[in-house]
Amino acid sequence: MKAAARLQLIKDEWDNLTLEERDEALVYNRKLWTVLVTSATSAESELPQQIKNNVGSLGVFVMKQTMDIIITADPKKLDTLISINRSIAEGLRAVPDPIEQPEAAQAG
Repeated sequence: MKAAARLQLIKDEWDNLTLEERDEALVYNRKLWTVLVTSATSAESELPQQIKNNVGSLGVFVMKQTMDIIITADPKKLDTLISINRSIAEGLRAVPDPIEQPEAAQAG
């Protein structure tokens, strides 16, 4: 959520921020997505291949969208990144704990 909050802040304060301040939030988001994509798509990841592919594709989209924002200086384009970051963060927080085995199954 930190990345989404930072992006929301630069969107809200776009005209009052320096290019350096805007870039700092965008670079932070890019780094976050680099870590996420690298971890999720690595050979060691236990995620199903389809999820790996989807995370990889989403990461590519995020990187392209970020570069587009830098090039065009259009704060409206931040809405998509903010929405994606919030959705991913909410989904990660909602991951249930592993299902506990009934005592009878553990004893047997």
